[in-house]
Amino acid sequence: MSLLVWVLMLPVFGIFLLLFVPSWNHKLILSTALQVSLITFFISLLLWIQFDSSTSLFQFTESFTLVEHTVKQPQYSTLSFIVGIDGISLFFIILTTFLIPVCILVGWTSIKVYVKEYCIAFLLLETLIIAVFSVLDLLLFYVFFESVLIPMFLIIGVWGSRERKIRAAYQFFLYTLFGSVLMLLALLLIYFQTGTTDLQILYTTQFSETRQILLWLAFFASFAVKVPMVPVHIWLPEAHVEAPTAGSVILAGILLKLGTYGFLRFSIPMFPYASIYFTPLVYTLSIIAIIYTSLTTLRQVDLKKIIAYSSVAHMNFVTIGLFSLNAQGIVGSILLMISHGLVSPALFLLVGVLYDRHKTRLLRYYAGCGRTMPLFGIIFLFFTMANISLPGTSSFIGEFLVLTGAFQSNSFVALMAATGMVLGAAYALWLCNRVIYGVAKPYYISTFSDISRKEFFMFLPFIIAVIWMGFLPEPFLDVLHCSVANILQHGVIQ
Repeated sequence: MSLLVWVLMLPVFGIFLLLFVPSWNHKLILSTALQVSLITFFISLLLWIQFDSSTSLFQFTESFTLVEHTVKQPQYSTLSFIVGIDGISLFFIILTTFLIPVCILVGWTSIKVYVKEYCIAFLLLETLIIAVFSVLDLLLFYVFFESVLIPMFLIIGVWGSRERKIRAAYQFFLYTLFGSVLMLLALLLIYFQTGTTDLQILYTTQFSETRQILLWLAFFASFAVKVPMVPVHIWLPEAHVEAPTAGSVILAGILLKLGTYGFLRFSIPMFPYASIYFTPLVYTLSIIAIIYTSLTTLRQVDLKKIIAYSSVAHMNFVTIGLFSLNAQGIVGSILLMISHGLVSPALFLLVGVLYDRHKTRLLRYYAGCGRTMPLFGIIFLFFTMANISLPGTSSFIGEFLVLTGAFQSNSFVALMAATGMVLGAAYALWLCNRVIYGVAKPYYISTFSDISRKEFFMFLPFIIAVIWMGFLPEPFLDVLHCSVANILQHGVIQ
């Protein structure tokens, strides 16, 4: 078996192990889940070490036949479980395996009920997300793409922090499921035209212009909800506020990337004519989302909602880069997705640190945290700077390339997107100023301790990764170039 199959199956093995651990032994449950997730992470790093960046072909491929075409059963075509990765999916798999141990660590003391089920939900989520990024069959992609909803629905609904968690869980589930129904119909149309759902064959298949437009719209309905784009973004702030800290970490870090990954993997290479045709639509929706959600962020009073709305703005910045349809824009979008997968989870972890100590996320209760929590203040300031793409942090490289690509495609769109950067700096710096600086409020209890050693070592890998990407992006760029060129060469996109 290839390394990729090991990465895919290890969390399943961890779930099997947890079934035999007594439910009352919380420490053993958490340590078992943590060890399995860390082993998975280190094996995923081996994928990067052994990855050949000089080719655009899928690597570490494995194929398992699920349904085989026979003379006795002519109505069935061959359905194979094919997995493989290129430079694009490699980093999303590593990001997934990096964040799952963090999610388990976050729940070490805060999760008191159903601890075994909590760990099983995150290990199952890990397997499903890795499958989404590695499977090379359109039908199986759809299956795993939708299956991710189930553990996330439970994480929000069972371990959420407030009374509205059930409503938020259903809202998240129904919004994302509704959009995907159209994608299923499109998938059936593709199957009946081509007789296959193998992605590598579909890349070489030509669809008529009318059919491309219909299929692109159906896929867009599914992926736009996941990004999320305006006006189907309402579920995201609600889900973030009600989810536990670990749920917000994985939601911001990985699940928001599924929509943009879908655009990159399917919509752009399979329907190139429709992608060019609908580029003005995507640009318009993205600019509206960037400006509207940035202005909305300025008037939020809940710490989690501020970061959630800023995530919408950042992900719509990504879609502008993707639909610039040139190498700079697409590479910048991928780097920005990876950076957002580091910075946004770190900010949610920082909000979780405050919530664990003060039991509130309302902004008006916080001021002068830098006096009583100096180390927390420094880390919060660092990730605020990373969130506004300060040069030297990971987001700067991505946003610079996105704007370069967008300017080549449409200079007006690049100008409007840049206004989102100004508004982003406004809400991020204002938030940092109100939380860290100033005079402590009369009801602010000043005896709470700074971040613990465990919390510091949880933030340290995020800090190292953000600085590494900011100062030395070449290892990431080298892996991405061939894969992005391969995406662009399909169809009429040059």
